[in-house]
Parts: sequence; C-alpha cells; structure tokens
Amino acid sequence: MRPRAISRVLLILATVLMLPMMQPATAQTPKALVETLGDKAIRQLTGNVARPEREARFRSLLNDGFDVHAIGRFTLGRYWHQANPTQQAEYLKLFEKFIVQAYAARFAEYSGEQFRVVGERADGNVVVVQSEVFKPGNPPAKVDWRVQGHKIVDVIVEGISMAITQRSEFAAVIQRGGGNIDALLTALRQKTGGA
Repeated sequence: MRPRAISRVLLILATVLMLPMMQPATAQTPKALVETLGDKAIRQLTGNVARPEREARFRSLLNDGFDVHAIGRFTLGRYWHQANPTQQAEYLKLFEKFIVQAYAARFAEYSGEQFRVVGERADGNVVVVQSEVFKPGNPPAKVDWRVQGHKIVDVIVEGISMAITQRSEFAAVIQRGGGNIDALLTALRQKTGGA
C-alpha cells in the first residue's frame, strides 16, 4: 500500500473511532438514558439525605431525564386547551412541584431494592425501555419507561401508566370543581404549599 493510501485509511479509521466521543451527551440511547437515570437516582436520592436536598436532587434528575412539559400537558388532557396562558404556566409549575414532592419522598423509603434494565423495544415513535425493580426474596416488579427523543414521557409500573393515572385523578378534581381548571390549581397549591 502506498503511503498516501495508508494515510487516508488511517484518517478514516480515526474518524470512525472518534465518532462516539464526538456525540453530544444528549445523544445517548433510550436504554442508556434509563440506566444512567436509575443509577443516579439510587446514588443521589437514597440514604441519609435531608428532604430539601433530596427534592432539589430529584428536580434536577426529573428535568434532565423527563419531558416534564409534555407529561404535564398530557396529564391535563383536554383541559389544557381550556386553560388560559396564565393558568397553563401556573399549572406546569405546580405540576412539577407536585411530582417532585410526591416522588422524592418515596426515595426516603428506599430499602435496598435493585434496578436493572432488561431490554427495549420500539412502539411507534416511542422506545419502551423495560426494567425490573427487585428486592431479594420478592418477585421483580416490571417497570417500562416510554422514551421519546431523549426524554422519558411516561413510566408504566406493572402495566399501569403513571401519566394516565395522574390524568384521571386530575380530571376528577376538575370535574368535581364544575369543569373549571381553577379547582385543580387550588388543589395543587394546597398539596404543594403554593406556587
């Protein structure tokens, strides 16, 4: 092989080998996203962590790994379009605060459960990352993570969608309030301690 041809082959080889290093951090696969998020959650949210710090850490993980805006819109359902822009903005702030407070507290109850990703499959424009959460001596709980783009848009625990469940609960609050979104905003303010 001539020196010029060898140089070109080496340049192409170096370029191919460098591609994974040049990918932006957000270009990780759905499976890697869930694995990384699960690992960070266990490392950062469990153990002797004060509640405000646990909530701050959870909020960071939530915003890094989840499409909070899309999940919030979905959980409000048809009422999203009935809300004015001020109500929508307040709702999204309260929704995030509600999720942070509700789920960060669950990590305080962590008692050695293990988490592992067991597969992934395409489902339309979403990738479903399949995982198990288990504690020795107990059967594993199946948890599916619906990933769209580079963000999680729903978590399905033992076949039950967290987003759909939350949507039903929010719709019930609004319906009890006469179909007015303000009923939900009031309830969320009360649960979270304000906007």
